[in-house]
Amino acid sequence: MELDIEHQKKVFGLVGRNISYSFSKGYFTEKFQGLGLDDYSYENFDLADISEIANVLQTPHLAGLNVTIPYKETVMAHLDKVSLKAQKVGAVNTIRITKKGNTKGFNTDVYGFKKALEPLLQPHHFRALILGTGGASKAVAFALNKLGIFYTFVSREDKPGMIDYDRINATTFDNYQIVVNCTPLGTHPNISDCPPLPYEYFTDKHIAFDLVYNPSETEFMKRAAKYGAVTKNGYEMLVFQAEKAWSIWNK
Repeated sequence: MELDIEHQKKVFGLVGRNISYSFSKGYFTEKFQGLGLDDYSYENFDLADISEIANVLQTPHLAGLNVTIPYKETVMAHLDKVSLKAQKVGAVNTIRITKKGNTKGFNTDVYGFKKALEPLLQPHHFRALILGTGGASKAVAFALNKLGIFYTFVSREDKPGMIDYDRINATTFDNYQIVVNCTPLGTHPNISDCPPLPYEYFTDKHIAFDLVYNPSETEFMKRAAKYGAVTKNGYEMLVFQAEKAWSIWNK
């Protein structure tokens, strides 16, 4: 059921870096057309540095923003308020802007990932490896915690509480049944890239979830599927988080 939306000119957009490929602009433009919201528009705000968001926030009729790599964490310092959940996660991917120009940050990635992963879960899925340590990985960790799934971060550097890629072996895959790629590796146009894993240890007991959605089947997914793993890309997660953002903007 769609919300009762006040029909007046409104501008929404995506803040990130190198975002011409992004899902959001096409998705929301099509949504506005479908709802007959001719005065609504969605723009990409490609920023070299997050400090430039001050200029973005001066955009006339701006009502809401999505935030993507690499600004989900650093954007928080530039907002008037941040929701309690987003504070706990440590990352913001949705911003609501009032008519007075006040800003509040939210995290809808948690909701999106949880909704997308749940249908795949089986009783033997109780530990997860999270590849990457950015804002998206924090949302994934928060969602996994909500689902009661233990997780460990994987980083290129050996940091406290994390493991590096060089330490991942057959025993690791015995102990961890879910692998979530939260890095941009494999994103178009660099479609041959993938996280440096020993893919031969994937089995049909594993889930390989890639937050990348372009291409629809990433190299990470292809290599995991070769050994029987259940694979999923980030498209459904994006749709869920986008719809959650839409409801936040229209509250």
